Amino acid sequence: MASSNGAFFFFFFKAIVCLCFFSLSQGKGTAKQPFTLKNLPVLEKASSFPATRHTTYDYIVVGGGTAGCPLAATLSLRYKVLLLERGGSPYGNRNISYMENFHIGLSNTAPDSSSQAFVSTDGVINARARVLGGGTCINAGFYSRASSSFVQDVGWEADLVNESYPWVEDKVVQWPKIAPWQAALRDGLVEAGVSPFNGYTYDHVSGTKVGGTIFDANGHRHTAADLLAAGDPNNLRVLLHASVHKIVFNSQQGCLKPRAIGVQFADEDGRLHQALLNNNKESEIIVSSGAIGSPQLLLLSGIGPKNDLKKHNIPVVLHNKYVGKGMADNPMNSIFIPTKSPPRPSLIETVGITEAGVFIEASSGFGQSPDSIHCHHGIMSAEIGQLSTVPPKQRSLKLAKMYADKKLNLPKEVFQGGFILEKIDGPLSTGHLLLVDTDVKNNPAVTFNYFSHPQDLSRCVYGIKTIEKILKTNRFAQLSPDGAGMERVLNMSVRANVNLIPKHANTTESLEQFCKDTVITIWHYHGGCHVGKVVDEQHRVLGVSGLRVVDGSTFSKSPGTNPQATVMMMGRYFGVKILRGRLGKACGV
Repeated sequence: MASSNGAFFFFFFKAIVCLCFFSLSQGKGTAKQPFTLKNLPVLEKASSFPATRHTTYDYIVVGGGTAGCPLAATLSLRYKVLLLERGGSPYGNRNISYMENFHIGLSNTAPDSSSQAFVSTDGVINARARVLGGGTCINAGFYSRASSSFVQDVGWEADLVNESYPWVEDKVVQWPKIAPWQAALRDGLVEAGVSPFNGYTYDHVSGTKVGGTIFDANGHRHTAADLLAAGDPNNLRVLLHASVHKIVFNSQQGCLKPRAIGVQFADEDGRLHQALLNNNKESEIIVSSGAIGSPQLLLLSGIGPKNDLKKHNIPVVLHNKYVGKGMADNPMNSIFIPTKSPPRPSLIETVGITEAGVFIEASSGFGQSPDSIHCHHGIMSAEIGQLSTVPPKQRSLKLAKMYADKKLNLPKEVFQGGFILEKIDGPLSTGHLLLVDTDVKNNPAVTFNYFSHPQDLSRCVYGIKTIEKILKTNRFAQLSPDGAGMERVLNMSVRANVNLIPKHANTTESLEQFCKDTVITIWHYHGGCHVGKVVDEQHRVLGVSGLRVVDGSTFSKSPGTNPQATVMMMGRYFGVKILRGRLGKACGV
């Protein structure tokens, strides 16, 4: 009888431990407390990592970005985690922290800047984050959830998704105090038929809405790095300026699959280090380096098309022809709208979600502050548009920077106004990513094949025509000077869009040609490590063990109008899924 009671209390205790953890992981059972950064782990330089024998880890997360930070924080609640970030800290960096400096961070081409520019082979200037917090540090801040159909299509558990979104929102998301330009777009969209107006909501619903923002009322940015404060600082080590060169595998004879056992990384001084997992078979390397960095790292580690790997003398760990394939970027085109007076700076707060799969958004007023870069609109800057006069093979980011010195010769009205943006949801045009060399710090060659599918082009034309309807509304007639008709704004927009694509004589006569010639990006690229081809439904890399990919590289479609909400949620979601999987085994459930 005594042994029976002992067994009962033993299993009862285990059940209580599991229930307590599940309650904690779901954010239930306790009164909501204001989120603070007091538990933020120490952010160390990578050179602090010991050269001699050192601690092993339950999880090594490669990439402290939009997904990597919430993922590492969640895993650290129970296990020892090492988070490796190739960039620096966002804290104390005014170009990250303040909305008015949004465009300055993007235009900074220094080797250690938070934004690493790249140009796709299509000729579109793009950027990838190089900072703790990832894309949440350099984006426009808009927060909007994915549609319920997206969640269903990717096979995620709806209940856990609906627990994971609020976990993020309670910590870093607020409602915007809507700017005049954003209010004008809201009214213009509804008047133009993009209805109904759905008010303030995080949800993805057809019509016009105001979404959330990661900028607070003072214009201060809150990033995914803040989510690290929700972890256990005693279990979480964060190294900055740690560039992971490759994943280390144990490929001993007799093993069914190569197993990831660690990573090799360089610190800020270029010295190499190796971080290792412990011997627990549940321990894993989790790659969260983004849609460019994750497929790039798999290739550098020997997972990918064998012929491509052999070209760079990379030993083949696993042949997988799909790594780096299916890359896509939601194409965006912007229309510059001159105004009677300079609008207040604003980033995206309002969105029109059309039934045709086109999203309409807006930005305004950047570069008009005397303390900022003068006459510069970040990714939508007329000065870079001057590169259309240069032969394609001679165009470069360096040349774009030189043109910045000549901006005073541009028409004054180019800088007095705002942009209305249209972008394509779920483009059918896809491309690929290829290694240029074996230096992880260098960008791979990326091709998106914008508008190669006719349906994408027809949707772009629909978006431009929708903007034309907005310009004809009473709301915009009050804002724009006389004579600001569609033909004029299209001509101005050819110069104001940023890309390295040659312009054609009929660019403004044909909306199809306008779309092709003026296509730009809003950094919603995805793919390269698709589910079912590179990873399974649990995001474990196919053909090897001890390795997952958790980020936007696994998407075949970018979630919602803007992906950051879902990518942050995704980090939390998979962190809880992994913990529940392990605790379930420990608890016998």
